[in-house]
Amino acid sequence: MKAVIWTKYGSPDVLQLGEVEKPEPKDNEVLVKIHAATVTAGDCEMRRLKFPFLLSLPMRIYIGFRKPARITILGMELAGEIESTGKDVKRFKAGDRVFGTPGFHMGAYAEYICLPTSPEEMRGTLVKLTDGISYEEAAAVSIGGLEALHFLRQANIQSGQKVLINGAGGSIGTFAVQLAKHYGAEVIAVDSSEKLDMLRSIGADHVVDYTQKDFTQSGEMYDVIFDVVGRSSFSRSVRMIKKNGYYLIGNPGPSHMLQGAWISKTTSRKVIFGTSNHNMEDLTFLAKLIEAGKIKTVIDRRYPLEQIVEAHRYVETDQKKGNVIITLVE
Repeated sequence: MKAVIWTKYGSPDVLQLGEVEKPEPKDNEVLVKIHAATVTAGDCEMRRLKFPFLLSLPMRIYIGFRKPARITILGMELAGEIESTGKDVKRFKAGDRVFGTPGFHMGAYAEYICLPTSPEEMRGTLVKLTDGISYEEAAAVSIGGLEALHFLRQANIQSGQKVLINGAGGSIGTFAVQLAKHYGAEVIAVDSSEKLDMLRSIGADHVVDYTQKDFTQSGEMYDVIFDVVGRSSFSRSVRMIKKNGYYLIGNPGPSHMLQGAWISKTTSRKVIFGTSNHNMEDLTFLAKLIEAGKIKTVIDRRYPLEQIVEAHRYVETDQKKGNVIITLVE
């Protein structure tokens, strides 16, 4: 089968399209024919292994010190069709349309993947997909959608609250804008000028071009600030949070964690960071919202698997609006 092989840490050029052996499902696994995958900023960070030292070291221990060894195929989101199942699988059958994530084992940049389905061995999450959602729409939900849902639920958003989302134009941000609106919030979306029209189109009440205006200098107060990219001034952002409000940080540094823990302990404001737990219930919830037309997957560009290098290069420009999709089956 065709797969994109991750040969070493570095630029997009380290990704090479090649042939690998098609996997065979074990007794508790399903074999998924992948129709669509995604390229996220997280995939690019993983490819480069560009993390703070305290995270980079354990990642090298997990993946390989000098080059990828334990994981050689990237890709954390997928949608496709089950081709076959192991003898112990009860929840799925051949022909089921599915979507989800293989978790940190990755492997979605390939024509096929085997995923375990028993609770004690499951890595990532896989759920059935209804006919009302395309593979491309579904492929982008498992990371961006789940992360947005996780953080906004932590803030317990109520109707009429003011929610600011910094970095609103990416994979997580576009879902966060729509989910905050779904919960009844007044949404202020912050990103670059070329993304503002798109953000208005998915429901943002107000938009801010960060290249022209620093939202932390506005003097406004918010019930919730969700900094998806973790690049705003921590101290100024916290001062903009109302009493009993929340500051959500999607990409925190060590100093953010230390300061956030202190503020949460000593004030009425709460600083939240961390990642979502991949679970079937939340993925199914998001799929139902998409099917009902209450939220949608924002797709910027589509690339075939053969153009994975170009897709990674584009994502690294920080210009993508929503999601970049890898299409494996037309």
